[in-house]
Amino acid sequence: MNLEKMPPQNMEAEMAVLGSMLIEENAIADAIEFLEGSCFYNDANRKVFECILGLYGRGKAVDILTLIEELKKTQDLERIGGASYVTNLTTAVPTAANIKHYAHIVKEKSILRNLITTSTNIISESYDAHGDVERILDRAERDIFEISSKKVDTNFAPIREIIKDSIETIDLLYQRKAHVTGIGTGFNDFDSLTAGLHRSDLIIFAGRPSMGKSALVTSIAEHVGLVEKKPLVLFSLEMSKEQLVQRMLCSHARVNAHSVRTGFLSQSDWPKLTNAAGKLSEAPIFIDDTASLSVLELRAKARRLKSQHDIQLIVVDYLQLMQGLPGSENRQQEISEISRSL
Repeated sequence: MNLEKMPPQNMEAEMAVLGSMLIEENAIADAIEFLEGSCFYNDANRKVFECILGLYGRGKAVDILTLIEELKKTQDLERIGGASYVTNLTTAVPTAANIKHYAHIVKEKSILRNLITTSTNIISESYDAHGDVERILDRAERDIFEISSKKVDTNFAPIREIIKDSIETIDLLYQRKAHVTGIGTGFNDFDSLTAGLHRSDLIIFAGRPSMGKSALVTSIAEHVGLVEKKPLVLFSLEMSKEQLVQRMLCSHARVNAHSVRTGFLSQSDWPKLTNAAGKLSEAPIFIDDTASLSVLELRAKARRLKSQHDIQLIVVDYLQLMQGLPGSENRQQEISEISRSL
């Protein structure tokens, strides 16, 4: 592995972005959507970009003359190559029509450089580590996640496209005429209110201690896996895998859980438990009982299961036992951050 190579960068794309911003004011807004000063590899280009943003933010006109004057005030004009460098930016691109394409290139190169820097730091820390593997893993995952959250992405969509998809969905629902259009939970009152569990839904069950929250979500998971036949993962931060499965067995077999824990089972209980065990063993349910699971670890594990088994539901029991992202001022803020991350 040769780390002495030139870092990923595209000088032409950087200059094309800046030239577009000087040619057309609307291009500035397009650039801001994707880029920040640190995205530019070349120091001169970074300084010009930040100077343009400063003028734009103050409501000033942005052109060659105002930019040169601003760079003179900050004593950066000569550092970037003089007025001729600024003038050459406008000749680097004939039109501002492709500003988003140029910005994507600059952003992607920036992400690659960040990955290289992060990976190099991980390698260095791994060599210098003295048994603190968990800390290195946590920092590596956090840093990679931070980079991925800044990836090039466009969330805008014309309403005509959204309308078309919405009408098709409504037509499909009209043809089906079902009270539960998502995944059923087995709780009729809940399903009648929500029409079932739908993709991208985040549902949080809250209640005082010992009110049955864990029992409720476990029952939902059991129903989704056994009856709906949908793959799911259940992250249990409170109970072990064995305790959780034992609860599911008792629930499905209609056997008293206390009798199972104490061993005082009747002869009629065994066939019920055996039958329940056979059915549960065939259900597409995956259980993870990692203690003190972080939100980053949960996301990584969920992504892996999604790619391998196409899971349709993620159950977390429960949020307050999860580790949040570092930097939270208090536990309440940390739980809020966890909820947003999910």
